[in-house]
Formats: sequence, C-alpha cells, structure tokens
Amino acid sequence: MSIINNYEQRRFWILVIIVSISGFSQGMLLPLISVIFEKDGVSSTLNGFNATGLYIGTLLISPFIEQPLRKYGYKPIILVGGALVFTSLLMFPFWKSVVFWFMLRLLIGIGDHALHFATQTWITTTTPQGNLGKSMSIYGLSFGIGFAVGPLFVPLIKISETLPFIVSSFLCLIAWSLVFFVRNEKPEALKGDASHSKSGFARYKLAFKYSWIAFLPPFVYGFLESSLNALYPVYALRMDFDVSMLSIILASFSIGAILTQLPLGILGDKIGRDRVIIAALISGTIIFTVCSLLEESAIVVACLFAIAGMCVGSMYSLGITYMTDLTPKELLPTGNLLCGIFFSLGSLSGPFLGGYYLQVVEGVSFLLLMAAMLFVVLLANIAYQFNRTVS
Repeated sequence: MSIINNYEQRRFWILVIIVSISGFSQGMLLPLISVIFEKDGVSSTLNGFNATGLYIGTLLISPFIEQPLRKYGYKPIILVGGALVFTSLLMFPFWKSVVFWFMLRLLIGIGDHALHFATQTWITTTTPQGNLGKSMSIYGLSFGIGFAVGPLFVPLIKISETLPFIVSSFLCLIAWSLVFFVRNEKPEALKGDASHSKSGFARYKLAFKYSWIAFLPPFVYGFLESSLNALYPVYALRMDFDVSMLSIILASFSIGAILTQLPLGILGDKIGRDRVIIAALISGTIIFTVCSLLEESAIVVACLFAIAGMCVGSMYSLGITYMTDLTPKELLPTGNLLCGIFFSLGSLSGPFLGGYYLQVVEGVSFLLLMAAMLFVVLLANIAYQFNRTVS
C-alpha cells in the first residue's frame, strides 16, 4: 500500500512539474515577442493578432484530442505535446518573420494544450474528492510559477535576441523528460446513454449543461493572462516604462497568484467555490479600476498587479475544481477539455480586443478593459447564484 501511495505522490509531483512547461512557455513568449515586435515597429493590432497563434492552436486541436486520450492514455499525449513545445521554441531563432513566428506559436499552442489537458485530466480523475481543492491549487501554483518565471527571461534579449528561446527550450526539454518516470494510464470509461458515449458534440452539450458557469473563470483568466502579457508591454513601453521594470510588473501578477493559490483552493473546499469566485471577481474589478488611476508609477502598478494576482490569479484552478464538483466523473475529460477551450477563447479574445482597444481608444487606460471583463463575468455569476436560489 505504501509503495502505491509513494508512486502516486511521485506521479502527482512529476505532473505538477510538467504542467509548469505550459505556464513557462506562455509567460515568456507573450511579452518577449511583443517587445521584439514593438521595437521593430510592428503595429499593435498585428502584434496582438500574432499572439493569438498560441490560442488558435489550442482551439484547433481541442476537437481531436479527447478520443486519443481515451484510447492511448495520458502519457503519449504528454510526450507529443512536450516535444512540440521545446522543438518549436528552438526554431524561433532560425527565421525572424511575423508569419513564421505565428506558425511556431500555433504549434506551441497545440503542444501546450496537449500537456495541459492530459495532466489536468489525470489529476482530476485520480485525486480523491476531499483533496481535490488542495491538489488543483498545487497544480495551479505550478502553472503560476512557470508563468511568473517566463517574463523574467525577457531581459535576456539585451544579450542576444535568440538567447531566451534557446534557454527556454532547454529547460522545457528537462521538465518534459520526467514523463518517462511514470506509467501510462487511461481515464474512466464512458457510461450511460450511448449517444453521449459516442458523439463528441453530445458529450460537450451534456457537460456544458452541468457546469457552464464553471467555464467562465478559466475564460476570464485566459483573457487577463493574454492581454496583460501580450499587449500591456506595448502599452507600458509607450508610457516609457523600462523593459526590466516591465518584466517585474508582469511577474508580480503571477507572484501574487502564487501566494494565494493554495489558501483560496482550501477556502473553496470549506465555504464553496462559488463564493470564493464571486469575492475574487469583485476584488479584481476594484483593483484594476484603481490601478488605471495610478498607472503613471511603475512601482505602484507592480504592487497593484501583485494584489490583483492574489485575487484573480486562481480563477483557472478554481474553475476546474468547480467544474469537477458539478460534472459526473465519466464526463470529467470532456469537462476539462471545455475548461481548456474556454480558457483559449478568453486568451484568443484578449490580444484581439486589446490590440483593437489600443489602436482605437485614446486617453482611456488599458487596464479599464481588464476591470470591465471581470465585471461582466461577475454579473453572470451573481445571476447564476440568484437563479439557483430562486429555483
């Protein structure tokens, strides 16, 4: 029994380390390429559109990834996804082109999603319900640490523009190699109605019916993450912020999320995920609004970003655990997939809307866009809770 428990613990920590690849690659690529393109005179709209390659890749692979996972198991999906990530990172220095880099980001999006989906589903389907909040908080913490470390590699462009890509590829390769130390497993077989067992669309519809409200926190987290890391650097550089200070500002949001990831996960287990999510959305809306009024000071922005990260940086893991509470176990792979899809939709809309916002809106803080999105999702959660109470 102790041997089994030791293996399960080792597998869990290996999966946690592996998922940090996804956070790290996204956290580094978004600001790094935005800074490079801004210095090369690429427009903010094209800059934002290029950043969507990561999330377009996620959406492209989403309809096709669940069946291979059920058929072949978790390990092969992680191997393929990790290989795509580190080889694509290594290819960036070979040809500096907006189109070529967009295609590489597309491949990284596919690889990242494969990693994320397989590790996330593996943990949610094998963790006892009583420990789920804690386990998913650690999972989110790992992603957050990777995402926080990513922007710190941006100043390496002062040494060489290719150096961040080479170093990050090597680090991803090391983390990816750990998957060889775990045994392959497969998710629980589908049960019940044959229609949702065979039809992917029917399964998506059923999972959406059970837990649509739980997909909004991953959506808003994706929107914030991609907007802040892909386009806030453009906005900040236009305000004459230093690149090194910009890296600290971006990292501070992730560091704030790291500090409260575990406490918020445990709190969600005790008082309910819905209450924690609503409180976090209220706090995030207020903080980004205040930050928009004090954005001239880089130090103040960094501090407020850290506080905002403490409040809303756990939205993804809270959304996953909330979905797990609402969804039957045999539909958890589908629910996890939909969490990833909504995260990608948020991440995709962030650079697109943010880039358009920067190009069209003048004299209004970019951070008010973040506050507005949080407020919209807050209203949806309040309406859901109200309707559930009335019914």
